[in-house]
Amino acid sequence: MHQNERVTVGITCFNARDTIGNAIRSAQAQDWPDIEILIVDDASTDGSSEYVASLISGDSRIRLICHSENGGAARARNTIIEAATGGFIVFFDDDDESAGSRVTLQIAAIKDFEASNGSRTVACYAAGVRIYPNGHRKPLPAIGSAGTTPCGTDVADYLLFYRRRPDYFYGAGTPTCALMARREVFRELGGFDATLKRVEDVDFAIRLALAGGCFIGTAENLFLQHSTQGSDKSPDANRSAEIAVAKKHERYLRSVGRYHYASHWPNLRYYHFKRQYFRFIAQFFLIAVRNPILATSHLMASGPKRLRHERRMNKRNMQ
Repeated sequence: MHQNERVTVGITCFNARDTIGNAIRSAQAQDWPDIEILIVDDASTDGSSEYVASLISGDSRIRLICHSENGGAARARNTIIEAATGGFIVFFDDDDESAGSRVTLQIAAIKDFEASNGSRTVACYAAGVRIYPNGHRKPLPAIGSAGTTPCGTDVADYLLFYRRRPDYFYGAGTPTCALMARREVFRELGGFDATLKRVEDVDFAIRLALAGGCFIGTAENLFLQHSTQGSDKSPDANRSAEIAVAKKHERYLRSVGRYHYASHWPNLRYYHFKRQYFRFIAQFFLIAVRNPILATSHLMASGPKRLRHERRMNKRNMQ
């Protein structure tokens, strides 16, 4: 493994003055010898850019880029992709902390996969842990960290309409905060879709899968994610973005007979979070009439996990 290869650590920032210090320090502490750190402030209004500038003074590895208008996380990540000089790009979130060995271990995983498979179209996801304000900790195992390596349209099918292969391990999905890939992979796919304010990470992974890409992951927990809330994370924003992703990939979904399913399932999650249970039931039956086996297996696989998670959260909140 050539440790003279440059790696770009990309951090997007929006109103993260209270948290971004830890993210920057964890980037500075990476044990890979040649890194550049690109921080894109997406027109913060809380003084984040000034605070970041004061933190990075004197560290020649770090560059701060400031957007004059807020364009969302996808646009900020695209700025990083365009400005990157590293052969690999890894993304850290502005409220996460990464282990010092994260870059080294993710590069090792990518190079091992390339050596054994002869393919450079691969994304590597780190495993991590999410911690909630009430102290609840949720493991975030990495996709592809066990079993057969997930590749191609089978991954797109999982992300779009939850069709699962039993020999694939899907882990916690495809969050950008865990992602590393070669710079050429990001650029060949056109980066992230800046029209999406949520689930742009899912859309990127779908496009990678449809291009024949593979998904690998680390077994080690390499980041700590601090769960936060915001208007961009509302059920309304999620539903709109998820339906937009289904619409974007309508041609593929229609080719496999799943467009109705993928474009209507986001309503179920929305009605659950809004506690509109009669609408939830009506929507489920509408979906199940067309896809009875898939809809039932999807609900049985994801529903109990969601309820258990919510019970744990409520229990901790009451303590």
